[in-house]
Amino acid sequence: MIQIDHISKSFRGQTVLDDISTSFARGRIHGIIGENGSGKTVLLKCICGLLCPDNGTITVDGKILGRDVDFAPNTGIIIETPTFFPYKSGFGNLCDLADIRHTIGKREVADAMVKVGLDPDSKKHVSKYSLGMRQRLGIAQAIMESPNLLILDEPMNGLDKQATQEMRRVFTDLREEGKTILLTSHNAEDIQILCDTVWEMENGKLKIVRDMANHS
Repeated sequence: MIQIDHISKSFRGQTVLDDISTSFARGRIHGIIGENGSGKTVLLKCICGLLCPDNGTITVDGKILGRDVDFAPNTGIIIETPTFFPYKSGFGNLCDLADIRHTIGKREVADAMVKVGLDPDSKKHVSKYSLGMRQRLGIAQAIMESPNLLILDEPMNGLDKQATQEMRRVFTDLREEGKTILLTSHNAEDIQILCDTVWEMENGKLKIVRDMANHS
């Protein structure tokens, strides 16, 4: 699914990703942990195609980013805080996004909102949404086109305990459907409960710290 070969990335002379080579298997939830500033988000942006590594290659579904395709194909993304038009409803925002690619219609948008616990019939503007509601809407945006790959940077940010449990169920259901999920989280419980593999980013290096496939 994702093959990373010797990628490096520096900003203003500071190395953020240091000769990383690894692969992420299809149909599993992969967790990446590490301190703030360790390079987790930079790595995710490179895998999406939002940043280009200085060296090395990233292959997603057989396509080399920057050569075969500009962005990771068939991918849903949450990186940093999702942004929406404040004076439209959540449903209106997602319909606008769906209109870009024309791969889904209003029914799929509504289904995604229901899945994350939002009411597609609500006329409430996103400007009136709580942080947790915005995060749910961001997750709905990421999953609504049924992508094969989800790249989620702190997807539980701003969610209360109940909402976190609901989103964990959503992600495990998606894994059961064969989706591949790459996520970061500061919550050790999210990582423990959700992830089949756990990777740690430190000093620009990525190392695996848990692989459930080797403990079954």
